[in-house]
Amino acid sequence: MTDPKHAAPEYTKADMDAVSDNPEWTAEDFAKAKPFAEAFPNLAKTIRARGPQKAPKKVSTTLRLSPEVIEHFKSGGPGWQSRIDAALKDWVAAH
Repeated sequence: MTDPKHAAPEYTKADMDAVSDNPEWTAEDFAKAKPFAEAFPNLAKTIRARGPQKAPKKVSTTLRLSPEVIEHFKSGGPGWQSRIDAALKDWVAAH
């Protein structure tokens, strides 16, 4: 089931040509490209990497859940994955 709100817009090539001022890169363009830190060294120095995680680490995994479960937790907005984690922790504690 495709959510119409998140469906890709249907633009034609003519639409894209009419508004495009950013042409597709060629092999020559890629060959001339520089890494961000080299092109903008002062700006690159201001960007900090994420520090060590303060909370206990979680394990990345893939889990298949029913659409109703995902819809329920996503309807609560950002943090839905953490809410699933909390619900599962509650279940584990009760069993």
